[in-house]
Amino acid sequence: MERRTIGAGALAVGAVGLGCMPMSWAYSGSRQRGDASIRTVHRALDLGSTLLDTADMYGPFTNELLLGRVLKERRPEAFVSTKVGLLVGEQHIVANGRPGYVRRACDASLRRLQTDVIDLYQLHRADPEVPVEETWGAMADLVRAGKVRALGLCAVGARGGRRSGSRLHDTTLRQLQRVQQVFPVSAVQAELSVWSQEALDALLPWCASRGVGFVAAMPLGNGFLTGTLTPGEGFEPDDVRARHPRFTAEMMASNQPIVAGLRRVARRYGEDVTAAQVALAWVLAQGRHVIALPGTKQERWAAENAAAAGLRLSAEDLLEVSRLPAAQGSWD
Repeated sequence: MERRTIGAGALAVGAVGLGCMPMSWAYSGSRQRGDASIRTVHRALDLGSTLLDTADMYGPFTNELLLGRVLKERRPEAFVSTKVGLLVGEQHIVANGRPGYVRRACDASLRRLQTDVIDLYQLHRADPEVPVEETWGAMADLVRAGKVRALGLCAVGARGGRRSGSRLHDTTLRQLQRVQQVFPVSAVQAELSVWSQEALDALLPWCASRGVGFVAAMPLGNGFLTGTLTPGEGFEPDDVRARHPRFTAEMMASNQPIVAGLRRVARRYGEDVTAAQVALAWVLAQGRHVIALPGTKQERWAAENAAAAGLRLSAEDLLEVSRLPAAQGSWD
């Protein structure tokens, strides 16, 4: 698989990574199988999807434990990314950016992951009660201590009060400017897909101009852009899509032209090329600093996603994909 670099440290990863969250958190709990997920991670590594993305809050903790079972055998082949800054309660999630907590959380993640170093340690969310510079400074100390290789920042989620255009990421851009004064940012993780293109306006250019890697989260639109979901089929109560305004039966039906457009482009590249692969290829074409991070718990989809790294869309097809209808049921 083509390899791309994260940050000025030139840490190389496969162009398509593996988002591990669905294996333990937020998607169809009844379908989560530890052994099947382990096979999926192994398959991803076999195919060159070396970036394995997790977080201590996924589960919570169980996702890191699951990855640790693979890393115990194959640590040199993997690029390990995990996150800190969010605590999960029974009915709520709160931020914690206190330096002491960051240090303890890192040590706990290292134990669960069965490794002595984290390749990319990301701040999941800034704590409004703690200056972000203090949190970032504690994370920088972990780099100096040899426990972490590089630091990343996850873009602030704007859902619920979402605004369109470049202003969507204003808060994240301000945070990036502040933490960059403390210690270099190697990567930014934010949503980017055919139906969520807001990062193209300001966040992606910010990263490109500074040699910062961009990790494209949800590049398959929470599964919608794969074309494998049926409108009206419904989701389990613990599935985040059960409360997502783009996943009501009405909105899923309204957004089918997006999937139809991806399939139309896919047919030009062969019978085996899928809508999902076209969606991923479009994301990868947005810049050499972009790494696509589709999440899955199934070996089959991990293999299909990895193959998308070899798909090169023409300029005409890229433009056609960019001009597909805007998604209905937005957060505005």
